[in-house]
Amino acid sequence: MAPGLPSTASVARFCQKLNRLKTLEEPTTETSLRRHLTTLDLILLGVGATVGLGLYMLTGTVAKEMAGPAVLVSFGVAAMASLLAALCYAELAARVPRKGSSYLFTYVFMGELWAFLVGWILLIQCIVGAAAMARFWSSYLDAIFSRSISSFTKAHVGTWQVPYLAQYPDFLAAGILLLASAFVSCGGRVSSWLSHTFLAISLAIILFIIILGFVLAHPHNWSAEEGGFAPFGFSGIMAGAATCIYGFVGFVAVAVSSEEAQNPKRSVPMALAISVTLVAAANILASTVLTLMVPWHSLDPDWALPDAFHQRGYSWAAFIVVAGAICAMNTVLLRYIFFLPHIISAMAADGLFFQVFAHVYSRMKVPVVGILVFGFLMAFLALLVELEALVQFRCICALLTYTFVATSIIMLRFRKSPPASSQDPGSPLGTEQTSASEPGQLQPALRPYLRFLDGCRPGAAVAWALGVLVSSAITLDCVLVFGDSVLHLPPWGYTLLLLLSSATFLLSLLVLGAHQQQHCQDTFQVPMVPLTPALSILLNIFLMLQLSYVAWLSFSIWLLIGITVYFGYGIRQSKENQRARLGLTATRGNLEEMVPATQTPSQAPAQEPGSMEQPASP
Repeated sequence: MAPGLPSTASVARFCQKLNRLKTLEEPTTETSLRRHLTTLDLILLGVGATVGLGLYMLTGTVAKEMAGPAVLVSFGVAAMASLLAALCYAELAARVPRKGSSYLFTYVFMGELWAFLVGWILLIQCIVGAAAMARFWSSYLDAIFSRSISSFTKAHVGTWQVPYLAQYPDFLAAGILLLASAFVSCGGRVSSWLSHTFLAISLAIILFIIILGFVLAHPHNWSAEEGGFAPFGFSGIMAGAATCIYGFVGFVAVAVSSEEAQNPKRSVPMALAISVTLVAAANILASTVLTLMVPWHSLDPDWALPDAFHQRGYSWAAFIVVAGAICAMNTVLLRYIFFLPHIISAMAADGLFFQVFAHVYSRMKVPVVGILVFGFLMAFLALLVELEALVQFRCICALLTYTFVATSIIMLRFRKSPPASSQDPGSPLGTEQTSASEPGQLQPALRPYLRFLDGCRPGAAVAWALGVLVSSAITLDCVLVFGDSVLHLPPWGYTLLLLLSSATFLLSLLVLGAHQQQHCQDTFQVPMVPLTPALSILLNIFLMLQLSYVAWLSFSIWLLIGITVYFGYGIRQSKENQRARLGLTATRGNLEEMVPATQTPSQAPAQEPGSMEQPASP
């Protein structure tokens, strides 16, 4: 080996560090006592965290600027992507009923580096999501007062024309976030009855919107004279679907609360599926009546639903809609800020993030430093960044997280379960039915036909097939999205790349399906694996490619900062690294006991303090 180059063994050890899995510890009595959420509670939690995100805030923008009346199709595509992701979340949440959401799931099933990236993405999701919500809140309030707030700011502060930055600083949105962060950092809580009251008001007003909207519907607004049903074509519908993902991201709150569910194996999957379906129905019906009430090109994106009633002469109904929007936005905004300390604490407890951000003050019972620092970051983004850029950034984060979760499902199904002693006793990971063939091995019936795969060690062919599947999905989606518009491929080149990438995707899918899977009898499992998670990966990547390059650039910068934090701090300070070091020290101590008695004390290596300590029990 050339001098200065790392050895193969050191590279292998480094890769093992990046892919080490989280060891789940015994659940405490305190945790088991908190299991009080029923299926209905989880459904209300998922609907409350999701409904209103798209209906009040995205419908007008997507209808006027992206899809026209076909916004309802955009919501349908986004609902399909979200439902596929929700199924994957459901299996992982049922298997690991602990707090931490996709961060914990990825740490348990994929590895440390991937878990850190998912946690880092969740962190910016909360920050950007809260900033976008505050700007929505500000735009609604500004519209109520006939644009007097924005006019005052433009007159006394000025405007600028910088792409993807707001035309003027939104001091109201920044103030809302600072006030909410101060409320949470002081130990403030929103009682469950108040959240349920806000949710009941919001649902009642949504029902009011749909009923009155159909009464005022005018089918002529979908006619060719008004631009037709899909004036921006298929590309507009898909671009709208990528943005409409924002309207479904709240369903993750159900998975986050799986630790508190009475029966997470049954209630979490049911609540996820029902909440996504209900929110999809509300969004599709509301976008339908919106574009039927008034022509899509006449909508005001800042407050489309109230504006539609106002245009039809029902100003009193517009004020009712505004009240529902404010109730929904307040609920979702506080959920973002309340979730922020949870993800910070989870990462810091695992040693992957700076401990100062997770220090819980005894009087307030919250990580004050983390909330205030990131609260100021939220306020800064809400002050200066354009709303559309915030929404697109949030959508990239959500879709990439869904992709990680779908990949985790495939890895989990074709991986042999760890010993029962190393698992969470509350999870069903050790309940799989044993069989002659381990997961990851070729199915016996196919061995005569696929002899070239039979010689691989269990899991090797699956790992390669999964890598090829993700790569071919990226290639296929790039050809579909950029083949004509950016790459300017000739027809034969476009067709050839499309066929090759499709064939590779299907072939890798068949190779995965030819191997043994885990089968649990007492918990929810995603149906038709690997097809379902593979379709989720394909659709998520396709929608991500519809988003703007500036959103991708911003996301890449944030990801680069996260990678720097991980390799500069997290990889050394992680709890799993400490466990590994303790295990290595204990092994060295055992070897010292085996040194022959004739060895002089000077020959024996010095022990480090605590070298005989055993690693923590999994």
